[in-house]
Amino acid sequence: MIDVLIADDERIARETIKLLLKDQPDIGNIYLAADGEQAIALAKEHNPQLIFLDIQMPGKTGIEAVGELAEEAVVIFATAYDQYAIAAFELNAVDYLLKPFDDDRFYQSLLRARLKIASQDNNQLKDMKKLVTLLSQEPEKQYKSQLIVKDPGRIRLIDVASISHIQGAGNYADIHLQDGGHLLHRATLTTLESQLDPQEFIRIHRSTIVKRSCVKELNATENGDYVVTLCTGAQLTLSRRNKSKLDLLIS
Repeated sequence: MIDVLIADDERIARETIKLLLKDQPDIGNIYLAADGEQAIALAKEHNPQLIFLDIQMPGKTGIEAVGELAEEAVVIFATAYDQYAIAAFELNAVDYLLKPFDDDRFYQSLLRARLKIASQDNNQLKDMKKLVTLLSQEPEKQYKSQLIVKDPGRIRLIDVASISHIQGAGNYADIHLQDGGHLLHRATLTTLESQLDPQEFIRIHRSTIVKRSCVKELNATENGDYVVTLCTGAQLTLSRRNKSKLDLLIS
């Protein structure tokens, strides 16, 4: 049986979720909290496997409460505010419910939670805590120091300093690391370009961004392009239309 904690400062919201869970045969005890502090106390006392957590609550917010929950708990965020954090939470294995949600959306979210609990994968809340820390820090920075990348079943926080170059592939970006690894990230090259420091990451082609400190050699070609060789051995093209960026690469 799955014990559930519902934390929301709105009584109607708590009762709605409780009602939707009422006839589910695998749901055990249901605990109700009206704020973040009460949610933490009930979670520590009863160790529920599933927690529905409102983001905006008096005292400790849902985001603050995450840091004090047991790492094996599965968390589903619920909120009336579609802010930047929601897009990031969607990248994780947990889910979110944007109020007002319908029954179908709720049960879809519950199914995800069931699968997560059944998989006995205890890393998701640990990843969520890292994500919350990152989200609380990033708005203060003009450019990102880490990228949030979803792999099957998990999220990865990639240090920007470890990237050698990025190649675009439609709505995806192939991020190449200096250790030779690479991973696919659901983001356009233009989006990533706006998130990275332009003094360090230079767009040398419509489909390529390189890390300036990784550039090892530049060689002109007969057609006016340049072959850019990186410290990893990768060879990329600096197109003629980006020739003005040569000074940035060699400065």
